[in-house]
Amino acid sequence: MKNILLAATVLITLGVVGADAAVVRPAPNVQWVDYTGQSKGLGAFKGQPVVILIAPSPRDWKFRAQVGQLQKMYERYAAARVVFVAAFTREPGRIRSNIPFVLAADGPRVAFDYQTGEKFGIAIVGRDGNLDYVTNKVLPAQRIFDVINNSFVPQELLRRP
Repeated sequence: MKNILLAATVLITLGVVGADAAVVRPAPNVQWVDYTGQSKGLGAFKGQPVVILIAPSPRDWKFRAQVGQLQKMYERYAAARVVFVAAFTREPGRIRSNIPFVLAADGPRVAFDYQTGEKFGIAIVGRDGNLDYVTNKVLPAQRIFDVINNSFVPQELLRRP
């Protein structure tokens, strides 16, 4: 009888822990201001993958190179409902691109939270809010798309029951 109670307790505990285990590395929150002037965070994009570009300014050559890579496959990103966020650490400016970007309210804070310093960085947040990838290198468009499609949520949907 004691063994049955112990086994039931362990299974219940594993079930409770397993439900939250999908988000192993939660992404730090990024604050932005919408068109009404209200401050919002990553929670507004729940269920959507988010790509965060961190750079000193929109004129930074790595930022421009990364935007150029993203433009190659923008139609596929749009079909996957990917949201793009730009966080500038030194000076804001106009992003010359056909890709709509959400501008982070506090770029230096985003750079600190994602541990990129003031230089270029890119972070990919999955549909579940998990921080799937962070680097300081320009990534090919296909690599970003692969990280998004191979994160936990899309893979879980593809598994057989």
